[in-house]
Amino acid sequence: MRHRLKDVAERAGVSVKTVSNVVNGYLHVRPDTRARVEEAIAELNYRPNLSARHLRKGRTGVIALAVPELDIPYFAELARHVVTAAAEYGWTVLVDQQAGGRREQERVVAAGISDHLIDGLIFSPLALTAEDLASLDGTPMVLLGERVDHGPADRVVIDNVTAAREITDHLIRLGRRRIAAIGAQRTDEGASARLRLAGYTEALRAAGLAYDETLVASAAAWHRADGAAAMRGLLTTGVRPDAVFCFNDTLALGALRALHEAGLRVPEDVAVVGFDDIEDGRFSVPTLSTVAPDKEQIARLAVELLANRLDGDRAAPARALKAPYRLELRESTRS
Repeated sequence: MRHRLKDVAERAGVSVKTVSNVVNGYLHVRPDTRARVEEAIAELNYRPNLSARHLRKGRTGVIALAVPELDIPYFAELARHVVTAAAEYGWTVLVDQQAGGRREQERVVAAGISDHLIDGLIFSPLALTAEDLASLDGTPMVLLGERVDHGPADRVVIDNVTAAREITDHLIRLGRRRIAAIGAQRTDEGASARLRLAGYTEALRAAGLAYDETLVASAAAWHRADGAAAMRGLLTTGVRPDAVFCFNDTLALGALRALHEAGLRVPEDVAVVGFDDIEDGRFSVPTLSTVAPDKEQIARLAVELLANRLDGDRAAPARALKAPYRLELRESTRS
């Protein structure tokens, strides 16, 4: 039998309105009254009818998270944090994959996926521009990443340039001078790649090291196989780096494999760093030094921004919030 607010009110000896105030977290309820209501809720195993609550507000209680690829562990880990943060608002999260950065498919997502299906969207686009988003009039949205650096939607970002500069500077401080970079992308969709390449270049310049195009390997995708192929390509052309900055951890895991196959020791012969701090990197051999974005904070900030849009002024100027990161220095850069 599913108990109702009325049942809880009768058990606690208070009004239905008082129970509603406790359930909704209103602060003006007296502590002794709140304690009686919470005890009654526990005794009856009462669970709020979230569907009814959302319907009263004209909502579905469903938001969407759209990411480029779930095959990349960073996005899978981020999705888990978004689901956790959204649950605090009673929201269900629909996860959508936008593989390949197809502009028209991203436009469908940005427009709200389907009428009346979702209340809001957290979106990491690859192909859409600020002009594309400005032409849409619909679902409240929060963007992740740097693809749209100015536009009509709230954004959560990290400082990719500074983070890339710091992890490259870590390699320089170790005495490494021929530092390769894996993951460069020249396409419009490669916003993160361009920023990380810029940070890498800035660190070299600050240390008085020349930028060497032969040490920079492109990767159309950022999977393990792409990292391994790029590393093999550098080695077979005669390039012999003493360190490698891979633009994400899956590229770095592939590079580690290629270095092992070539009989090179990490970090003794070649130090390796990545970006994202995925769980796999904590269990690789050697464990992977990396830039660790605060994925939990990214998710929480995105959900909070979306909640503010849904409950507040949807016409207010867009905000850009910056999430923190740290360097995780592990075995791949220290003997």
